[in-house]
Formats: sequence, structure tokens, C-alpha cells
Amino acid sequence: MSKYVTVSVKIPRKLKEKLEEYGIKPSELLRKAIMEELRRREIENLEKMREELGEVIAKFSKNFIVKSIREDREKK
Repeated sequence: MSKYVTVSVKIPRKLKEKLEEYGIKPSELLRKAIMEELRRREIENLEKMREELGEVIAKFSKNFIVKSIREDREKK
């Protein structure tokens, strides 16, 4: 199996002509836009997870966290 798939998009003819006029390759533009959107959403998701974890971590004392980290390091 190929590691690539084809995604097609229909756009108005005038838009395609404008892209050609400026020498813009639609495939490159779409690839970049998709990657940027995915990156933005992944960051959004990570920030949400960080907030949720922050609430959980806040319930533990600093001493407990430090002790747990030290114990974990000693096991290695």
C-alpha cells in the first residue's frame, strides 16, 4: 500500500485561473493549509489536556510530587 492518498477539491474556474496567474500550485497550497490546521488543532488539544492535568496535579502537594519523581529516578 502507498503511504499517500489522493484528495480532490473542486473550486470555481475563476479561482483556478487566479492561482495560475500568480503561479500558485494548488496542491502545495492545500498541503500546507492542511498541515497548519492540523498543527493548530493539535496544539489546541494539548493545551486543553494541560489545563485538565493542571487541575489534577494541583490536588497533590509539592512534596509528594518531588518524592514521587525521586523514587522513580532511583528505580532506573
